[in-house]
Amino acid sequence: MGNAAALIPTLVFLLFALCAAGVSRYRAKKSADGFAREYFIGSRSLGAFVLAMTTIATYGSVSSFVGGPGQAWSIGWGWVYMAAVQVTTLFLLYGIMGKKMALISRKLGSVTVVDVIRARYESNALAALSAIVIVVFFIATMVAQFVGGAKLFEYVTGYSYVLGLCLFGGVAILFTSIGGFRGVAITDALCGIAMLVGIAVLAGGILSAGGGWSGVMDTIWENHPEMMEPLSGGNMPYGLYFTQWLLVGIFTFALPQSVVRTLGFKDTKSLHRAMVWGTVIMGAMMIGVTSLGVLSAGVLTGDLAAYGDSVDNIIPQTIVSTLPPWLAGIAIVGPIAASISTVSSLLIASASALVKDMWMHGKEQAGNQASDRSVAWVSRGVTMLVGVLVFALSVVPPSVIWRINMFAFGGLETAFCWVLLGALFWKRATKAGALASMIGGTAAYCTAMATGFKVFGLHQITIGLTVALLLMVVVSLATKRPERAKLEPFFPSA
Repeated sequence: MGNAAALIPTLVFLLFALCAAGVSRYRAKKSADGFAREYFIGSRSLGAFVLAMTTIATYGSVSSFVGGPGQAWSIGWGWVYMAAVQVTTLFLLYGIMGKKMALISRKLGSVTVVDVIRARYESNALAALSAIVIVVFFIATMVAQFVGGAKLFEYVTGYSYVLGLCLFGGVAILFTSIGGFRGVAITDALCGIAMLVGIAVLAGGILSAGGGWSGVMDTIWENHPEMMEPLSGGNMPYGLYFTQWLLVGIFTFALPQSVVRTLGFKDTKSLHRAMVWGTVIMGAMMIGVTSLGVLSAGVLTGDLAAYGDSVDNIIPQTIVSTLPPWLAGIAIVGPIAASISTVSSLLIASASALVKDMWMHGKEQAGNQASDRSVAWVSRGVTMLVGVLVFALSVVPPSVIWRINMFAFGGLETAFCWVLLGALFWKRATKAGALASMIGGTAAYCTAMATGFKVFGLHQITIGLTVALLLMVVVSLATKRPERAKLEPFFPSA
């Protein structure tokens, strides 16, 4: 039997999300920028706070609130020290990509990241491949979000997994289809606030149940002293630190779902403020939520078998064990908000790849211009169809959601890192080099992941990024240099 007290906070939050989408749609109707620009990048009108929060909420997925802290419960403070690199993510994104992507996209009239790639390399094949890579890896990530959120809902509220999936999955699909990029950004800000509240509530519950900070630390020290060490008794070797810093920190600036945010801010002042606010909030959120996993070891003292042999069950069990039902309901709003915000951001990016980068471009190539009305119907329809597909794939849930999320992160970073850096900062980068980098790097990464092959025990992201970089440099230098005139929008002094 489900617990209504735990269910009510989630229902209230979902209602707020739908209301926010309705408001954003009303504002979109008043925009004179055209439907595609409004729906996919919010008419470039994001202020500092919304820009920072939508980027944070997009990055901070349900695995950040469930899988990551679950790993910290089993490993210790070493996992938190590794997670600390996430403080740099917004600073790197805005610092490397922010201003130049904004300037170029405005100059070219680009609405998506793929628009910029197509213009720089003058390749429809590369643009189509980019769109396909985005959709494939985004679908994998969205399945992980749906599954994680629904499992948490089932565990804490006592209601069924499918009901949870229908509730917040349906709301995420609906408000994304209705509100577009602006609606996603506004609800992302709401989700970001909900995440912070959820962290604070759960922290209070753990400290109260564990006898305060000293009591929790004493319990951990007594049962698992190795968890207090940076290397966690060998569970956090230097190689794991290095590769995880690459995967969840340094190279996240190349994730297309984050890069597209740099196309939508209002002005440079908003970008600079978002960089400061976002870095502080990201640090507090990611270090805070990962630390909760370690603190959970002070109240959940059994072995993993006692919690279903899955680290994904640790945070749900901690919520149930340390909080009364009504507070447990508030605590799960944070992870559910993380799930919804990531799904909505990836849904709108997937729709833009399919509609703007493939359907609309195909019509333009054929000499036809899609009307705003037809773009509106197709965009909302495609957004809903992709959402329904992800929903269907999530009905039978896969296990270990954080691994799915990390796999998708690595694939997207491998595919887009050197292609985007070459587009923006290397005049010698060529179409052939970019194609070779994306195809070869992604293939090498996926093959290594599928076979379990590693070099020096390092995560396969090192293989993907290295192969992609070598192919970009070697093939670009071996092929014809781009014409100076065609580089003008990207390198005015070329």
